[in-house]
Amino acid sequence: MVSQSPHFAGAALKALASGQTIAPFTFPEPPSAEKGRDRIWDLSPNLHCSIVGTCLTTADARHLLAKLGEHDARTMSEHRLHGQIVHMAGRRDGGGKLLQKALDRRHEREIKRFAGAVTQADVRALWRESLDRGEIPGAYWAAITHPATDWALVQDIFGEVHMLSHLVGQSNRADIRRLRQHEIDLAEQDETISRQERRITALMEERDALSDRNRAIEAVQGRISAAGPIRDQVCDRDATRTLEMRLTRERAHAEALDEKIATLMMASGRLSVALELEIAGRRAAEAEVAALERVVSAQASGTEIAATGTGDTLRRRTILYVGGRPRQVANLRRFTESREGWFLSHDGGVEESVGLLAGLIGQSDLVVFPVDCVSHEATILVKRFCQDTATPFRPVRSASLASFIQAIAPSPDTVGD
Repeated sequence: MVSQSPHFAGAALKALASGQTIAPFTFPEPPSAEKGRDRIWDLSPNLHCSIVGTCLTTADARHLLAKLGEHDARTMSEHRLHGQIVHMAGRRDGGGKLLQKALDRRHEREIKRFAGAVTQADVRALWRESLDRGEIPGAYWAAITHPATDWALVQDIFGEVHMLSHLVGQSNRADIRRLRQHEIDLAEQDETISRQERRITALMEERDALSDRNRAIEAVQGRISAAGPIRDQVCDRDATRTLEMRLTRERAHAEALDEKIATLMMASGRLSVALELEIAGRRAAEAEVAALERVVSAQASGTEIAATGTGDTLRRRTILYVGGRPRQVANLRRFTESREGWFLSHDGGVEESVGLLAGLIGQSDLVVFPVDCVSHEATILVKRFCQDTATPFRPVRSASLASFIQAIAPSPDTVGD
């Protein structure tokens, strides 16, 4: 129905009075009440790299290029693969439509969840909720393309995702610092043990010398006693008494040395146990740093994920992580999902019920928990449920990304003790 304005009616009467021809006039249709989601080619090119790197898996990227006829889509390096997809993102007719469909299909659940948001504040609240849970890829795509998202919110979300990429480097540097500190501590303990061993050796030599002198004194006393009371023999009673007093002192000194040696032996034993623990910790830290460096080096050089030893381990597998710190758990989730794995998490009973552990373990191929950041109760339950369901589990040294990578890099089918 075409609506007419009162001003138009007045103008029509004047035109009729003057004999002019009146052209029909209609108001334009009102704008749509709801703006559609942004398309990736409409977004700023500065966002394309982070969207592709965060929201699209390597497998989806290769499938997309293969569908577009790229002959080496299955074999090209990840770095080149990433670059081609980013270039494609800005071209609507150059693969951008297929990329948009692939992202929408992969993150359909998050898009539907964000669809209930009406204002920019609603979008921000949903994004913060996803960020705290570590569910970054889908929420990033849904929030960036949401109709209510303004440029200020885009910048905030982009900045938070960008900072997550630095955490891998920070974790790597922290583990290297810990490794160097381990080396310093080990060197100091080696020197302490060496000093203790030298001291023990010296005391044992001193004790043996005292024993020899005591035996010599006793021999002299025996000869004096065997000689008996001989007339004209000069028996110096003071000399005998002096020898007896000296023998008593030497024996007391020998006993004191025996006690000191026993104390030092006990201290040496404790130091040896501490040294063994330090060596084991150092070896674990070296293995973790080596595993993390393989991943970082592989990503920097564009090597296939499988070459790092983590791709085949995680692909199509479900990892349950119990305990840890929320922000670090978000890192582990992104790392696992980028390797085509599924990541489940439980805070170990801080806010989530430990009764959920049995169900989560039943869905998992491997359970990992950091011994330095999980409750004792959760540890006992995890071991019990895993043994009941024959699910492999791996306790790790710390809640770091390096410990997680080291835990999944070897064969994860060995059940922990």
